[in-house]
Amino acid sequence: MANFKKEYKQAWTSYTEEDLKILFDYADRYKSFISENKTERECVRTLVKQAEEAGYRNLEELIKTDTKLSAGDKVYANYLDKALILCCIGEKSLEEGLRLLGAHIDSPRLDLKPNPLYEDTDIALFKTHYYGGIKKYQWVALPLAIHGVVAKKDGSMVNIVIGEDESDPVVGISDLLIHLAGEQMQKKLSEAITGEDLNVCLGTIPLQDKEKDKDKEKEKEKDMVKANILNLLNEKYGIEEEDFVSAEIEIVPAGRARDYGLDRSMVIGYGQDDRVCSYASFEAQLEVVRPLKTTMTVLVDKEEIGSVGASGMHSKFFENTVAEILNLVGEYSSLKLRRTLAGSKMLSSDVTAAYDPNHPSVLEKYNAAYLGKGVVFNKYTGSKGKSGSNEANAEYVAELRKMVEDNHIIWQTSELGRIDLGGGGTIAYIVANYGMDVIDCGVGVHSMHAPWEVTSKADLYEMRKTYVAFLKNEFR
Repeated sequence: MANFKKEYKQAWTSYTEEDLKILFDYADRYKSFISENKTERECVRTLVKQAEEAGYRNLEELIKTDTKLSAGDKVYANYLDKALILCCIGEKSLEEGLRLLGAHIDSPRLDLKPNPLYEDTDIALFKTHYYGGIKKYQWVALPLAIHGVVAKKDGSMVNIVIGEDESDPVVGISDLLIHLAGEQMQKKLSEAITGEDLNVCLGTIPLQDKEKDKDKEKEKEKDMVKANILNLLNEKYGIEEEDFVSAEIEIVPAGRARDYGLDRSMVIGYGQDDRVCSYASFEAQLEVVRPLKTTMTVLVDKEEIGSVGASGMHSKFFENTVAEILNLVGEYSSLKLRRTLAGSKMLSSDVTAAYDPNHPSVLEKYNAAYLGKGVVFNKYTGSKGKSGSNEANAEYVAELRKMVEDNHIIWQTSELGRIDLGGGGTIAYIVANYGMDVIDCGVGVHSMHAPWEVTSKADLYEMRKTYVAFLKNEFR
């Protein structure tokens, strides 16, 4: 009797020894990437370097020289060092549409306030303002690192990383001891630690200034721990307190991504939402070198706060870049730009919640993603009655089903949680405004938005395979 039932496979049981070697090698590259790149700027800097080594050229320079582009040419556009677009020109006209991968490289974190440094009872601290959706209680009592840039008045930029090298100190946010936490423990989780409680401890040693005379002893004793921290930062980075006003400094979990589980089947690391999809998209973009349709990978900022701002998906940066590329291939007109965008197909490369036996009630088991069952397609996201969602067309989903089947890819579908419980969104609905086909496609994650997130190496492997197949695929 014919079997018409749909069954999602367990990926690990289908691999050969060769598959496993490729899978674990890829996971190692990915772990290195997220360990060494914990901010948007670090991601862009690293990916631009690798793209140039792969033959990609800076679009800005080509525009200045009016250098024409043709099939096989590879270019990148770096916007504000916080968003990146990579493009490989295809054999067919751009007007026939692009093959797009779109992910984001920002992650939840703590940002320094413009005036962050202060001293209280001989302890120097940083004031922070959290970025994105976090559970604030998760950020206390763990080692943290300082990453970022300082823009100085003379136009120079200073890169800062403290807390990642084994010889570096780390910083952190104190929690209340259990012996005195009676009142705190009665509060809701969302109120036990407030945003203004997320102050980062920096040090306790006062500045030793022997040159000052005794008449200035009172002045000497004021905020001398803060003065010592400023002195240390000035010695290493040449910055002063006012420079914090023109800085982008992020507080992130310290330490490298690690293998997770006794069988090393998973990855635990910071920022996997959404660098897990960003890195897979980037590698897929570099692998496909002579596409039929022009391929493009868009890595944007600000998704965690609504895709706003100059480096977010709502910006005209993406549309302007497509227009500039059309111009350099000799095809630009306003109408052709609209046709190019409307005729494109996109995978919105973003993560979803994976079913967790510790928290089974928040997901509906028949429409949830599972670790180790492959890449995940979310036909829609949003909340409640699909509010704020892009819902992929049935015809597009059918084409993708055929694509994954033809390429022997292990896949599954998912919703983001139980109806009426919560929800979320990605950049999919924004690019869908151009009229193109878009669907969310990524991997399931445990502990999403926590300082340390967990993914399955099998899912990472199947996701990368999916992105490569998508960029090569000739849809109907």
